[in-house]
Amino acid sequence: MQVQVRGQGARRWITFGAIAFGALFLVVGLVLAGVSVAFLADAERAQGTVVSLEWRSENNSASRKKRTDDRPVAYPVVEYTSAQGTPRTFRSSTGSNPPSYEVGERVEVLYRADSPDDARINGFASLWLLPLIFGGIGLVIAGIGTAVALAGRRRS
Repeated sequence: MQVQVRGQGARRWITFGAIAFGALFLVVGLVLAGVSVAFLADAERAQGTVVSLEWRSENNSASRKKRTDDRPVAYPVVEYTSAQGTPRTFRSSTGSNPPSYEVGERVEVLYRADSPDDARINGFASLWLLPLIFGGIGLVIAGIGTAVALAGRRRS
């Protein structure tokens, strides 16, 4: 009987941990979504051009084993002219392989008027990918933890 009680206690802690971990990821996802919404609310728009692709290897850790799918990632470098007429260049923080953009492609740029160096390509990945990943993982993990907790309550 004592072993079963310890098992139930451990199950409760694991369930609580899953719900807390999921809730934390969900909150991070919501905060990141709020940052994107705030950026969109006061962002200026301009037309830009992809002038180059900066290829970088994402394998920065010496302790990580080299995998066959570790391919370099292309980050678009975009030139645009701010509303003040100043030419600006930035490297997107979102890269991909195969590249999402081609050199010479026209893109819409969003930037802050008070900080034109804070610029992003107006695209799903640069605005919503991180909030979606964090929020989605959080929702799934918290949902599983909640389902396990409810199933445990029904059994008792």
